[in-house]
Amino acid sequence: MKILILGATGRVGSQVVSYALCDGHHVTSLVRTPDNIQIMDKKLTVIQGNVLNKNDIDCVMSEIDIVISALNTDGTNTLSESIPLIIEAMKKENIKRIITVGTAGILQSRTTPDLLRYQSSESKRKSTRAAKEHHRVYDILTHSELEWTIVCPTYLPDGECTNMYRVEHNFLPEGGTVISVADTAKFTYQQIKSTKYLKSRVGIAY
Repeated sequence: MKILILGATGRVGSQVVSYALCDGHHVTSLVRTPDNIQIMDKKLTVIQGNVLNKNDIDCVMSEIDIVISALNTDGTNTLSESIPLIIEAMKKENIKRIITVGTAGILQSRTTPDLLRYQSSESKRKSTRAAKEHHRVYDILTHSELEWTIVCPTYLPDGECTNMYRVEHNFLPEGGTVISVADTAKFTYQQIKSTKYLKSRVGIAY
């Protein structure tokens, strides 16, 4: 399989790259600074560019089977501004499947079900900026024809892959407060072979 991984230099994205290469897939990554990619593998193609540049996105989308986006908000509008370009490029290449890494803030609230967690008292975060950006991406994907999945982790410390976590459609598993970067990356990667969470958010936590 040929996988395009965006956000490949981030904490989650870099581990997704490792999982994909370990399984023998061909990986393409679009990064602003190629030197930040520490992995050397003949099945890895690193292309310098910017997800906000339409030509760069069009270039890396050729012959791709599936897209995984682990892009960070970085205090900007990069997520919401890049997703229309990504969707358009995928449509041109007839690519249907995209898996993105979001945030637990855009899952439904258990206390106030008509609100998202970041909009309710359920969320303890003081800043909602990142959640609002992920919310925009969620809305855009919802109105697309893509087969999308948004993996929504809660607090993300570094840690080993345990494969011992809980997941739930559209909600954060009850009482969940933390999930490691490694487990989040592993679950995200595993969705390339799963149709269980198509057109759905999925909460993940211990």
